[in-house]
Amino acid sequence: MTVQAARTQLGRATVSKVGWSALAWVVAIVFFFPVLWMALEGLKTEVQAASIPPTILFVPTLSAIQDVLSRDFPPYLINSATATLGSTLLVLVLGLPAAYALSIRPVKRTRDVLFFFISTRFLPFAASLVPLYLLARNLHLLDNIMALVIIYTTINLPLGIWLLRSFMLELPHELVEAARVDGASMRHELTRIVIPLITPGIAATSLICLIFSWNEFFYAVNFTSSIAATSPIFLVGFISGRGLFYAKLAAAATLASLPVLLAGWIAQKQLIRGLTMGAVK
Repeated sequence: MTVQAARTQLGRATVSKVGWSALAWVVAIVFFFPVLWMALEGLKTEVQAASIPPTILFVPTLSAIQDVLSRDFPPYLINSATATLGSTLLVLVLGLPAAYALSIRPVKRTRDVLFFFISTRFLPFAASLVPLYLLARNLHLLDNIMALVIIYTTINLPLGIWLLRSFMLELPHELVEAARVDGASMRHELTRIVIPLITPGIAATSLICLIFSWNEFFYAVNFTSSIAATSPIFLVGFISGRGLFYAKLAAAATLASLPVLLAGWIAQKQLIRGLTMGAVK
């Protein structure tokens, strides 16, 4: 290969790299722009937020955020955090042994079991509302945060088992066999070998369950009223017969999104590793 050909190939590689980088930035901006616009709307007055065409240049104000915080927003946030963290913890406690049994120590009819788990996601939420409501009423769990914890666990558990099983299948089988030769029990094999190795996968599964539970609205609006109401219910309060308060709604939505964004930012390294486990052999 001549020097000129090498320079040409290097130039093409550089142009290709710059092009893909520019495309990645464009896609990132397109996906992030609605979040940025929501945050900016929360810093406007109601007149500026509802103006057509939109107000681009404005003096930021915290009046909408102050109004949101003055409407007892923290209790709704605490209820969302309790239901989300409680259900995610239960998904991990129940999903890790199940995924272990379906991957490292497979049981009979593993495919049938996996299909049964995922088939529970086929049922529309509306079809399960009446029986679940009757159960919650008979168990005195209406407007109780425990009802949401149980429901969110049943919703996320099948997905959690499938994700955790896929991560466990990527573990070297020789490592597990070596632990068994050394006399490791099933409990030690799971807690001291499997779980530390799939920590990125656990982080990815947890974050997905957190997002699904935090944003859930259908069951929250039907099973809670005031005591156990979550942050999505609080957001609906800004849509009333008096009008739609855009600035306050945007400020409340921004505050409600911060915990999930913060969790994703903290766990981003583990999340990326978890989502790419098994991508390269």
